Amino acid sequence: MTKNPPTATIAALTFPFTVSNVTTGNLARADTSGARQPPALSPVVDIVIPVYNEETDLEPSVRRLHEHLSAGVPYPFQITVADNASTDSTLEVANRLAAEFPSVRVVHMPEKGKGRALRAVWSTSDAAILAYMDVDLSTDLAAVLPLIAPLVSGHSDLAIGTRLHRGSRVVRGAKREFISRSYNLMLRHTLSTRFSDATCGFKAIRQEVAAHLLPLVEDNGFFFDTELLVLAERSGLRIHEVPVDWIDDPDSRVHIVSTAKADIRGIVRLARALATGKLPVHDLRAQLGRAPLEPATPGVPPGLTRQLVRFGAVGVFSTVAYLVLFVLLHHPLGSQGANVVALLSTTVVNTALNRRFTFGVVGRQRRTRQQLQGLIVFGLALLLTSGTLAMAHFLHSAPPPWLELALLVTANAAATLLRFLLLRRWVFRTA
Repeated sequence: MTKNPPTATIAALTFPFTVSNVTTGNLARADTSGARQPPALSPVVDIVIPVYNEETDLEPSVRRLHEHLSAGVPYPFQITVADNASTDSTLEVANRLAAEFPSVRVVHMPEKGKGRALRAVWSTSDAAILAYMDVDLSTDLAAVLPLIAPLVSGHSDLAIGTRLHRGSRVVRGAKREFISRSYNLMLRHTLSTRFSDATCGFKAIRQEVAAHLLPLVEDNGFFFDTELLVLAERSGLRIHEVPVDWIDDPDSRVHIVSTAKADIRGIVRLARALATGKLPVHDLRAQLGRAPLEPATPGVPPGLTRQLVRFGAVGVFSTVAYLVLFVLLHHPLGSQGANVVALLSTTVVNTALNRRFTFGVVGRQRRTRQQLQGLIVFGLALLLTSGTLAMAHFLHSAPPPWLELALLVTANAAATLLRFLLLRRWVFRTA
């Protein structure tokens, strides 16, 4: 067991915040016999409540949370009120609660920012599990134990509450429902995320994972959650989702328009950082990521996004080569003959390049079979492009070359999409 440092010692550190009442542990059960109490245990879970001008809701929420944790959570806990530069009496209310409950502490931040507060508190907490929830307690507290239990057991690395699961029960207006679903859909299509709900104010993370990820998270506001989750997912960490019962707070202090603008800027910044390799996700995956269930094929790009990028690069090269060959062979062979020869030649090369660079398949095993399957895909592409040319000649006896090229580019784009789907799901599909 370790003693907690005195308040003066912590306040003297170089962090831009002050801390009061750092006694930790679940001490809610008072001893009325007068016997000496055992030393406080270091908390297993530290639940942070970020607040800004919440003088009305803070006290009843903390009391309700403390009562629930005391009765329903079998781990030593700590509740940390992170005051984000409140201008009302929020800090005074928080300090009064900290004086009453040994398991409540207060961190005062001189600047606003939910992400800034979570980073500061989580970076200095001794708890094995770091969590946070909104002060309005919109999430039913019955979900607290399901949230933290997978992290305590080591089954998962992060846990999030989700309002978008079939088992969730949510009461909120149509406007907020639309905004939430649209935002998570946008994340799925821009950052290829797989978690369902990035904005639910109910999350937890293991301390050793937070130590690696927090220094890489740049946002200090509401995009903090999303950035942390994307980093965790790209690093191969397991994210556990808990369906929650959630009731919207009509007095929410979140400004929708400004938050939406900040989120869009955050998505663009994060996508650029991932595309340029600024974020060391591969190193994090090597350090923290969970091993695959089966040995991965050497060289396989991890995920659809990278496969699309590499397939696109091979496709651009093949398309240029195809057009050059078509123009060169158009006069001696005619449009149909030039199309067949150009498409067949570039298909063989395209299949070989995609085999190695897009889908990471190496060695001679199944190479002949995959080339034959690639020729079948070629036949479908040939049918599509030749059919387009035949239709052009049916409608116009002698279509100009520029029209033929335009039609072929369009048909080739459709054939490219068909090729990717067939190569990924049939030709180079792994067991």
